[in-house]
Amino acid sequence: MKISAFKPQEIIVSPSILAADFANLAPEVSGAHEAGAQFIHLDVMDGHFVPNISFGPGVIGKLRAHSEALFDAHLMISHPQKYIEEFAQAGCDHVTFHIESDCDTQEVIDQIHSYGMSAGLTLKPGTDIETLLPFVDKIEMVLIMTVEPGFGGQSFMHDMVERITIIREANPKLHIQVDGGVNKETSKIVRDAGANVLVAGTAFFRHPRGMKSAQLELSQ
Repeated sequence: MKISAFKPQEIIVSPSILAADFANLAPEVSGAHEAGAQFIHLDVMDGHFVPNISFGPGVIGKLRAHSEALFDAHLMISHPQKYIEEFAQAGCDHVTFHIESDCDTQEVIDQIHSYGMSAGLTLKPGTDIETLLPFVDKIEMVLIMTVEPGFGGQSFMHDMVERITIIREANPKLHIQVDGGVNKETSKIVRDAGANVLVAGTAFFRHPRGMKSAQLELSQ
């Protein structure tokens, strides 16, 4: 699936599997898509760029056969350029990496595109949003972090919402994704600011009434 199949005005839910049941990842991923989620968010952490370790291309490759959703990888790793080919082979459709990574940003964007994937950029809350602006016409999505990257279940940082408006004004055709503390209430805030792709972990996989209810709450 290609991100170009979706319009930037279309509200898309991208459940983060960090909050899924890791003992039952395949049915969790299948269930998320069946509940209406069009993306699956894959948080990849190396224990160096962020102080946590999650999973890599091997796990993603095993999950690929269990979902037709767009596989949306967020690489929280120091050297993304070393692994782009592996994520492409694992079945990722989109790769977002950090502006703070130890790499040449444009070279990695070009590398991602060379494998037929769409490219995204993101940044930590403490990094100036201006660092992303030179690249907004060269990528398909910007990810705005509303928590510090590395762990799930954090509280939403309201002062990050202004960044959504800045990016939307810089490129109205861009997909804008928000990750961190997204739930029924905060999803409305970020959508009003111009975001259209909502990453939700706990609010999706651990919703008391199930994933279909979560999908409805987040997208309406």
